[in-house]
Amino acid sequence: MALPARGKAKIVAITVDPDDAVLDRLMSDLTPDFIQLHGREGPARVREVAVRTGAGVIKAIAVAGADDVAAAADYAPVADHLMFDAKTPPGSAIPGGAGKAFDWTLLADIRFDRPWFLAGGLDPWNVAEALRRTRAPMVDVSSGVERGAGLKDPALIQSFLEAVRRA
Repeated sequence: MALPARGKAKIVAITVDPDDAVLDRLMSDLTPDFIQLHGREGPARVREVAVRTGAGVIKAIAVAGADDVAAAADYAPVADHLMFDAKTPPGSAIPGGAGKAFDWTLLADIRFDRPWFLAGGLDPWNVAEALRRTRAPMVDVSSGVERGAGLKDPALIQSFLEAVRRA
């Protein structure tokens, strides 16, 4: 499949607990540069995904407290990037993407051996503060630049990018 973004941006397949058949299909149909894992994958599974696909791996770490941030160290040897996202409430039907922030001060004095992203509840109005508090080298945004569920707003995207540049 020819993707217009290929060569201009990295292609990321966002997954939740993918089995080998899903990974094989992603690699044959999409050939992403990265597989982003948002499920309950442990470090051994993250390594398996990297070896099986040959793609880079971004492991999302769901954060509610300091213990969650500390657990990220287990993934540093096997993931290419770490992504810190807000933990969804118990019983939630989705593993992330709820547009909620977590306590950014949990990341304030932490340094990682891997590149990492800050995600969860970011928008044009709070991303500068999030960057100031965490010193995150990268950010991830989705619902924070939507005018409605799944509807990206070009003006909000532009505002977000400008806020990041100014931070």
